[in-house]
Amino acid sequence: MQYCLFDDYSWEQLLPLTFTRSVADLRIGIDSIAEKWQRILVEKPYILSQDYLQYSRLEEGPCTYINSSIIPNDELLADIKKLKSGEGLNYNSKLIALKPSKTFFNLNELIENNSCQLISYNSPLITIERPWDIFTKNGLVLKQDFINYTNGRNSAKLSNTNTIIGDNIFVEKGVTAEACIINCSEGPVYLGKGANLMEGSIIRGPLSMGESSTLKLGTKIYGPTTIGPHSKVGGELNNVVIQGFSNKAHDGFLGNSVIGAWCNIGADTNTSNLKNNYAEVRLWSYTEKRFIKTGEQFCGLIMGDHSKCGINTMFNTGTVIGVSANIFGEGFPRNIIPSFAWGGKNGFMTYKYDKAMEVAEIVMGRRGIELDKRERSILKHIFDTSAEYRTWEK
Repeated sequence: MQYCLFDDYSWEQLLPLTFTRSVADLRIGIDSIAEKWQRILVEKPYILSQDYLQYSRLEEGPCTYINSSIIPNDELLADIKKLKSGEGLNYNSKLIALKPSKTFFNLNELIENNSCQLISYNSPLITIERPWDIFTKNGLVLKQDFINYTNGRNSAKLSNTNTIIGDNIFVEKGVTAEACIINCSEGPVYLGKGANLMEGSIIRGPLSMGESSTLKLGTKIYGPTTIGPHSKVGGELNNVVIQGFSNKAHDGFLGNSVIGAWCNIGADTNTSNLKNNYAEVRLWSYTEKRFIKTGEQFCGLIMGDHSKCGINTMFNTGTVIGVSANIFGEGFPRNIIPSFAWGGKNGFMTYKYDKAMEVAEIVMGRRGIELDKRERSILKHIFDTSAEYRTWEK
């Protein structure tokens, strides 16, 4: 039996974060949703997403399809494995698992033509369907991941120059930390392999630091926060998820936000996460093509992959930035900034595709990663299809 994670309507609702990836490849908690399923399945699942994101193909033969927006748990997996051919599971009108009698290689065909008899699933599930779900549910998922990651394993030790409050901490090999304050009494702290906590960093869990990530001198972290691998963080963060390979290395506040991969936040950039009137935050929806209610009083910045902002940038509450945008200048830019935009409060121009690729190649090359043909093809697709939002081109 092979397993495949498939994207449903959540993929579009999670834009711009999913412009460059399947929902399964989103990081929440310690690792990505796909990695969580791989751990519980004890095998790597296939991923079925938008055509332009596909890079692997299922083999002919029996396959169980699982919704990629679902955080796995043992009870759900047991019920999925009980499915017979031609059966599926449904949760609050959401298709969560299918075991069709034939193999589907196309996402739309799977969802529309599977002909499975659906069984209601009534146990609680954690689903990731909107960008704000990533930071609002990060604490719950991080605590669950911490148990799964550390059960039966021995933690490495930190230097006695650090002050540790509580004992809910796990340290992988190669972590360096001196003169830091780590409070894990409010939630677990996971320090990934080779993470570096510079002097004076103050942490209140829950926190996950990915492999080879860095906290700069005097960083202040309020959990629940996840810092993806190979990221550098400084200043003040509160309830933030950074997908990985991104930098916010200097002073400035970032709260209740999700930052994609290969992003850079300029020095002294600040993000508002609360409206002056304390009202519910509205966020741009690519599905509805308008600002929608989030149900959240705190919501900061949603930034797509490869986007960057200059020093002293100010972002209003509930700002959404697409892929490969470059924002700079005084004042507050607009709350929705399309992909491949270049500018700020005083207006935008198009960030030319070739120029953007030159920068992406340099940025990724610094981490020893090639901007390959597949990545270029994905970014070209985004550049072409996002033109409708760059209204100044018309």
